[in-house]
Amino acid sequence: MLTVGDKLPEFKLKAVVSIEPGKEFNVVSHQTYSGKWQVLFLWPMDFTFVCPTEIAEFGRRNTEFRERGAQLLGASTDTHFVHLAWRQQHPDLRSLPYPMLADTKRELSQALGILHKQDGIPLRATFIADPNGTIRFVSVNDLSVGRNVDEVLRILDALQTNELTPCNWKKGEPPLKVS
Repeated sequence: MLTVGDKLPEFKLKAVVSIEPGKEFNVVSHQTYSGKWQVLFLWPMDFTFVCPTEIAEFGRRNTEFRERGAQLLGASTDTHFVHLAWRQQHPDLRSLPYPMLADTKRELSQALGILHKQDGIPLRATFIADPNGTIRFVSVNDLSVGRNVDEVLRILDALQTNELTPCNWKKGEPPLKVS
């Protein structure tokens, strides 16, 4: 599995960016958002139970990520057509403001090292990469456990201070001072 200090792998994937007819799909690559913080999160499969709770919450909080100069990217190994059908069917996913990447060939998931050993689907992995594409945070959950978007934002805030931040630090609090 890739970890802190590694570069996000190169990728070029079809993505669902809208449910508006004729504007549903786009190609997103590792270079599309270069120079920005990137928060890449992967989920096991579309049309499941835990996944839409996370995907929708990231969508609701997208403005907070953008205010921090970060681009959200969601991905699974489902096709872009399955992503679109899910977005059209699920009311909480219809207006997602970030791309849903279709890692159909599992190239990105495999390069990240987050495929479940028995099921061959992505684990619930979250990667935060800095504007240079260097991974600065990684978190991986078991298939049955949803992640905490507040914590992802807190970690992004802490990384962006470029300071030492203590346990449970929150944006606006002072960093640690080394004497």
